[in-house]
Amino acid sequence: MAGVAVSPASLLLVIAEIAEISATTGVFKKDCADLARRVCLLTHLVEEIRDSPQQAQENESDASSSLVSCECDWWSDLVVGLQAAKRLLSAATCFQARESSEGAAKRISFQFQCVTWKLEKALGNLPYDRYDISDEVREHVELARLQLRRAMQRYGSLNSKKFSTALSEPMEKDASSKVTEKLECIPETVHSNVTLSDEKKLESPPRRKSSSVSLAFFLSKDADNERLEKAITKSNDDDSKKSENLTIPEDFLCPISLELMKDPVIVSTGQTYERSYIQRWIDCGNLRCPKTQQKLGNFTLTPNYVLRSLISQWCTKHHIEQPGGYMKISDGDLSGDMSAIRALVRKLSSRSLQDRRTALSELRSLSKRNTDNRILIAEAGAIPVLVNLLTSEDVETQEKAVTCVLNLSIYESNKELIMLAGAVTSIVQVLRAGTEEAKENAAATLFSLSLADENKIIIGASGAIPALVNLLENGSVRGKKDAATALFNLCIYEGNKGRAVRAGIVSPLVKMLTDTSSHRMVTEALTILSVLAGNQDAKTAITRANGIPPLIALLQKDQPRNRENAAAILFALCKRDNEKLVLIGRLGAVVPLMELSRDGTERAKRKANSLLEQLRKSSQKLC
Repeated sequence: MAGVAVSPASLLLVIAEIAEISATTGVFKKDCADLARRVCLLTHLVEEIRDSPQQAQENESDASSSLVSCECDWWSDLVVGLQAAKRLLSAATCFQARESSEGAAKRISFQFQCVTWKLEKALGNLPYDRYDISDEVREHVELARLQLRRAMQRYGSLNSKKFSTALSEPMEKDASSKVTEKLECIPETVHSNVTLSDEKKLESPPRRKSSSVSLAFFLSKDADNERLEKAITKSNDDDSKKSENLTIPEDFLCPISLELMKDPVIVSTGQTYERSYIQRWIDCGNLRCPKTQQKLGNFTLTPNYVLRSLISQWCTKHHIEQPGGYMKISDGDLSGDMSAIRALVRKLSSRSLQDRRTALSELRSLSKRNTDNRILIAEAGAIPVLVNLLTSEDVETQEKAVTCVLNLSIYESNKELIMLAGAVTSIVQVLRAGTEEAKENAAATLFSLSLADENKIIIGASGAIPALVNLLENGSVRGKKDAATALFNLCIYEGNKGRAVRAGIVSPLVKMLTDTSSHRMVTEALTILSVLAGNQDAKTAITRANGIPPLIALLQKDQPRNRENAAAILFALCKRDNEKLVLIGRLGAVVPLMELSRDGTERAKRKANSLLEQLRKSSQKLC
């Protein structure tokens, strides 16, 4: 979950901070109390996600398998919603009603509506099975969703017309709310690819003070929390001192964050924004330019190299450290050059093998670099050509082609294009007969594509699972890890669990449980088994593979997460099965379960206590 850049542990701190925000007076007292109460209902949910097998898999996975963290839309929505809730509560508790505050009050009320909608949307897409969420916590989540839906009915539906109208309302000066003062001024930006006539259209009405900045501030996951506090508490003395400091040119400031831009990009309306802020704006479902309120013709973000260079020169001249993450442009860099990318794509069809290899190397490098390049390469029509090259008899061509497809698949929209090009069959062929490196990247590509739920079904039916199981059992260390990650994700879909069992996945997984080498994959094996354990065929296969003794051994000695997963698997195997309960009792599971119930993770304690209770009832029946 890292693409969102916020871990479950960090999110628990946000929830704790929200719980501490006190709203005893003020216009929004009830709204603040209700929102804080609903957020607190999610504490146990985030705790179980933190302790879940899926999170363990993400923590243990390498770079090629960490894509899940940047593709979980529901988690992104939850993070954005909770961070926005914290900022909104901080602002609303400081809001004081005055006669001149009606417009500002309406906007804060609208922001309560937006945050409520975002949280309800996130919870509605929560994959319970993936994270092994308990029934009790599901009830808490459903209660929170019910309350959020009721709140939405009270606030009114978040339709596009109302959203657009609210964004275009001018901000009113209000001495009681320093937040609105801070966010009112929206500077003009450099838009180098717009003609003079177009500029005049975009500037009408000129320098409009739009509440879109306020909304973007509250919904942006990258907004600085401290900036809100400073905006609320800043005194007039601070404003008078500001003029003494060096003034940053307005063209260099992002209209959303009002901060010096480190990676300026141009949207289809010609306006320039900081990449992270405008990307979050778009990801939140907004279809209009924050500044002009014009509808975005497309969502391509074109790097503004001219402005970036000017910012760099200004920082150097004034001895100011350049913004973190600033990228220096080299003379030979083709990033963002659509004509150069199209030329490379044309070379992929060249009769010259060397030309094809050279073009593939360049495209592989570009597609690895950033999202903009992945978008442009796909728009240049590279995906169908790359898919055709997956079946090339030239080993180097095949390796580079599958790596390019892997890099391109990181961008969500490209996943659909890759699937439509019929890539899965060719990727499976590479997985079966390619070089070690090609097999590794093929497995990683299948993992990336399987992040879309509908693709899990297609990939599962393509014959990919037996090939992945073979790589899991016989591949290189990296290949085994890539195969394990892909298999775990595919087996989240119930229909693929039986396919994996029939392909013989259980036997190598059980062997991994007793592996003592430096490259042991106990964590990966336990994570996959915990997903499979609810399937009846998998239960039978685990028992036949003599998997229960090593699971009991892992209860006594291993990492806390592994002990937890071992208990969860045993719990699933013994559920409504007295014969297995007697078996684990005879194998000495009682003592380690008692220890786990005292010193394990919260989830491990629950599983251990449940197993101990079942063992107690089973022994009473035998007596």
